[in-house]
Amino acid sequence: MLWIIMITAILAIDQYTKYLAATTLINYDTIPLIKNVFHLTFVKNRGAAFGILQNQKWFFIIVTIVIMAGIVYYIIKNKPKSKLLMISLSMILGGAVGNLIDRIRYSYVIDFFDFNLINWPVFNVADSFVVVGTILLSYYLLFKYEEKKDEV
Repeated sequence: MLWIIMITAILAIDQYTKYLAATTLINYDTIPLIKNVFHLTFVKNRGAAFGILQNQKWFFIIVTIVIMAGIVYYIIKNKPKSKLLMISLSMILGGAVGNLIDRIRYSYVIDFFDFNLINWPVFNVADSFVVVGTILLSYYLLFKYEEKKDEV
C-alpha cells in the first residue's frame, strides 16, 4: 500500500509543478533563481535526456509502459519486504507515470529546472524521482540485497 500512496503523491507534486511551469514560465525566457547557476526555464522536451531520440513519442510510451508493467508485476508477485526496495521502485514508477502522462497528453514532457552552471539538460520533478529512485535501487542491489526465500 505504501507504494500506491507514494506514486500518488509523486504524481500530484509532478503534475502540479508542471502545471505551474506551463502557466507561468511560458511567458518568460528564463527566470534566474541563482543568476548564471540555477534558473526556471520552460522547455517542451520531445526527446530524452540531452535531447536524444527527438520526436520518438511512441517509442518512449511503449518502453515506459513495458518498464512500468515489469515493476508492478514484480511488486505484486514478490511483495518485497524491504522498505528501501519499495521506496526506490515507487519513486521510479511515480516519475515514469508523470512523464508518460505528459507524452500522451502533449506529445512532449514539460521540463523547467535549469542548471546553467553545468552543461545539464533541463529536467522536472518526475525526472528527479526516477534518478533518485534508480540510485536507491542500485544501492539496494549492490549492498543490501541478499537472496532469501522469504525476502525479495
